[in-house]
Amino acid sequence: MSDQQNTPRDDGPVFNGAVSHSQFAWNNETVTQNQQSNGIVAPGYETLAERVNELLRELPRAGLAEQDRQDTQQAAEEVLAEITGPEPVEAGRVRRALATLRGALAPVATGVVAGTTAGAQQWAVTAIGGLTGIG
Repeated sequence: MSDQQNTPRDDGPVFNGAVSHSQFAWNNETVTQNQQSNGIVAPGYETLAERVNELLRELPRAGLAEQDRQDTQQAAEEVLAEITGPEPVEAGRVRRALATLRGALAPVATGVVAGTTAGAQQWAVTAIGGLTGIG
């Protein structure tokens, strides 16, 4: 065995076991990562899943400030986790998760967030409208 194979390297993550459902970034200044839930959607929640997945696809291009993007992404992922999880869907949890998601988008939609672009503001208004009355 060569010495090169025995020398530890620090140019990326090392996994000594199975890894799944994970995202990693290194050696960069900024990163935008998204995960799409492809689990089985509970019956009756298909439209909601489509709208939330579309929101997540558009999120990196929406022009949101980093913290607003992270808050929105986390809230959207909570909605998807509830409607694609192994347990029966609890309607109250879905309503609360949707309220959190709309709440994350509201400051952007209303222009309260400093530096919000007109494009981001319109995107947030449209996203909130798409989430209203479903779920």
